[in-house]
Amino acid sequence: MTSETETRTPATHASKPVTIAEISLVIPVYNEEGNLPNLYREITEVLEPYGRAYEIVFIDDGSTDASFALLSALHHQDSRVRVIRFRKNFGQTAALAAGFAEARAPVIVTLDADLQNEPADIPRLVERLDAGFDMVCGWRKDRKDPFLSRILPSTIANWLISVTTGVHLHDYGCTLKAFRADVVKNLQLYGEMHRFIPAVASSIGVSIDEVVVGHRARSQGESKYGISRTFRVVLDLMTVKFLLSYSSRPLQIFGTAGFLMGLVGTSVGAYLTWVKFGLGEPIGGRPLLLLASLLMLSGLQLVSLGLVGELLVRLNQESRTRPPYAIREILGGD
Repeated sequence: MTSETETRTPATHASKPVTIAEISLVIPVYNEEGNLPNLYREITEVLEPYGRAYEIVFIDDGSTDASFALLSALHHQDSRVRVIRFRKNFGQTAALAAGFAEARAPVIVTLDADLQNEPADIPRLVERLDAGFDMVCGWRKDRKDPFLSRILPSTIANWLISVTTGVHLHDYGCTLKAFRADVVKNLQLYGEMHRFIPAVASSIGVSIDEVVVGHRARSQGESKYGISRTFRVVLDLMTVKFLLSYSSRPLQIFGTAGFLMGLVGTSVGAYLTWVKFGLGEPIGGRPLLLLASLLMLSGLQLVSLGLVGELLVRLNQESRTRPPYAIREILGGD
């Protein structure tokens, strides 16, 4: 449940009255010292005249450059800027999870710190939330990235995720998204799960919209993500599919498979029994005997695995999990 907080403007805007934040910007940062000043400037230029009070929650994901020093300076200049500093690099999913936990406004907007997302698109996403949607995803229709290393793998991944999860979006990888806080604060994120937030949230019945947003070529620094993350995405997609379909009832998937294997194995065993005692033929050297034994044992193991899964689900629901990150300090926290 979100809580209210007061945000104050910098000294240069001291005449502006104190208001309650309506929008929380959650921005993961990893070695983006060259982009942070311009990013902050663009955000203020867009949101100051927008008329809605806001806060900016930066998550320093173990940066080794001057990113934290710049963020600290921004915090002391503008109390609307809050900074979460990780002890080491935990990844974008962990950074977003920490930002969601610390965000205090009813509307949360995420974007990258590399200036490839355009802050000017934020009001349009928020207005779609006002139209009744629970989540609005950006679609980088005209991407300014290399085709072979970024666009082609992303296109294949978007198609695969859409087909597998049943939530059809053009651009799962776009960080620029707007959420109702009560939606994302109840999600457990880990691994590379941040790109699957729309699919995971669909399991609780949220309404999702997609808006074409601008995209710019990176002007400062280097991309922190390479082709190697594609393999992690595929593995996490398998996890998401299982979570969406059977996370609360693992016995149904393992038990069904085990029952079918056991049924086939028992049928083959019954046939071999008839051959042995009805026809009087030897069966010791027949491969079917080994197959029947293997199927029956495998079926028993799968059913047992399903029962263990049911037990783990019960234990998980009754216990609280440790967050997938460790915070060194928070600037602007309660």
